[in-house]
Amino acid sequence: MFDLIKSIQKRDPANPTFMEVLFAYNGFHAVILHRLNSFIWGFGLKALARSIANIGRIFTGVEIHPAATIGDRLFIDHGMGVVIGQTSIIGDDVTLYHGVTLGGVGRDGDNGRRHPTVEDGVTIGSGAQVLGGITIGAKAKIGSNSVVTQTIPPNVTALGIPARIIGGDDKARAYGLPSRDELGKLMNKVETLYDDER
Repeated sequence: MFDLIKSIQKRDPANPTFMEVLFAYNGFHAVILHRLNSFIWGFGLKALARSIANIGRIFTGVEIHPAATIGDRLFIDHGMGVVIGQTSIIGDDVTLYHGVTLGGVGRDGDNGRRHPTVEDGVTIGSGAQVLGGITIGAKAKIGSNSVVTQTIPPNVTALGIPARIIGGDDKARAYGLPSRDELGKLMNKVETLYDDER
């Protein structure tokens, strides 16, 4: 628990105090409740685990299925509206912003599960939907409001609907947004297309 709080303090630009995280961060509370629910689920007390998860969702705004596998130091910033599905696997040091869904598409993916695998160090921007049995590679960044339905390799930034890779990790910024250089290149392409239409 202390390790998680320290990692949140380190990653949150708001620079919260230890007590702020402990008492006022619903993403932190959701992760702690999930640890309890996962333990209860492991004993086969599924109805109890799901009931506690539902109470946790009411209080935190974060819905995590008790069977989801979550690594160390998951930071859910703001938290409201985050949904993590039953067969999701989340690695260590992952950051999820509000409104993120790790959901299914109604069938098993390449990994034999309905929900995504999110590897170590991934950042997923607010409102992004990561759907199906796909993998988001280590240290990848997913842009806000993106819809990801294909596997994303490590160390890249992907955004859009559907999400596409726009650059490497050296170009990535907070919330998975492109750098100014990448935006400049995109604007040049738009201007070229506009000129061609004239």
